[in-house]
Amino acid sequence: MALMTIREKLEEREVEYLSPYAVLSRDSKGREREEEQCDIRPVFQRDRDRILHCKAFRRMKQKTQVFLLPKGDHYRTRLTHTLEVSQNARTIAKALRLNEDLVEAIALGHDLGHTPFGHAGEKALNNVYHFAHHRQSLRVVEHIEKQGRGLNLTWEVRDGILNHQTSGTPHTLEGKVVRLSDKIAYINHDMDDAIRGEILTEKDIPSRLRDALGNSCKERLNTMVHDVIINSMDRPEICMSKGVEEAMTELRRFMFENVYLNPKAKGEEDKAVHMVEQMFEYYVRHLELLPEQYLKALSDGKNSREQIVCDYIAGMTDSYAVKKFEDFFVPESWKI
Repeated sequence: MALMTIREKLEEREVEYLSPYAVLSRDSKGREREEEQCDIRPVFQRDRDRILHCKAFRRMKQKTQVFLLPKGDHYRTRLTHTLEVSQNARTIAKALRLNEDLVEAIALGHDLGHTPFGHAGEKALNNVYHFAHHRQSLRVVEHIEKQGRGLNLTWEVRDGILNHQTSGTPHTLEGKVVRLSDKIAYINHDMDDAIRGEILTEKDIPSRLRDALGNSCKERLNTMVHDVIINSMDRPEICMSKGVEEAMTELRRFMFENVYLNPKAKGEEDKAVHMVEQMFEYYVRHLELLPEQYLKALSDGKNSREQIVCDYIAGMTDSYAVKKFEDFFVPESWKI
């Protein structure tokens, strides 16, 4: 009888320990392209590692979360947001005995397709071409990374990435954990950043919401995570209590009215939208300026020029997008 590999032992441990509602690594629906199994890592751990090591993941450190090109060192970026989503999701998954590797892979990959300048960049690309960051995140892992070969992730991870937005319908409880953890993360850390940026104060939050959820970002995060765990324990669903869910929804609405649409915080976003739209039109007219990888993707006839230009611009960091805009539209000083 052949000795079991480390991976097989880990898979056996999942069978013994995980909830009956968890996705077992050995039961994955698999990858689009079959691969030889790793002798050490189960499939979802392997997916997590692929995402962590990909270039799109590293670029998130220089992409806007809420505050455009923030001057301070402690404001969130798209990368730190992603790490906070992962932390929330793993805490919930561990308590519910769900598959932590699957949860972490989805969480780390969910925003890979986000544009420079946050939702302003997303709005701009949607204005000129049908664009949504959750679809682009899936496109990154399927068609853009690894010089167009993609990361060849499992079906469950790709499903979670595609369906992480509020209106999404993930097919696994692990995907549902990430979807809710994303919302919990951004509501709380964006509030923390808004207070740091003097957009609002703790006392501006309606007292009924502080009474229901807590009197600090830390307390509110703790309340929401505990509530998800308590109300999802030993159930085939991920949910919150009615009272906490309603309070969280109202707090999210408060954030839209007072932070996400606040001219003090978002006053420069129109400029970002204009920049991205202009770059899109410029690249569509000058495809020869695209890197070789994108020209190659265009030559196979499967993608429109607009899609390829979106792929390139969506992958830019904030600072790189500003530099390219300056290259194309801002004249250099005369040099003698």
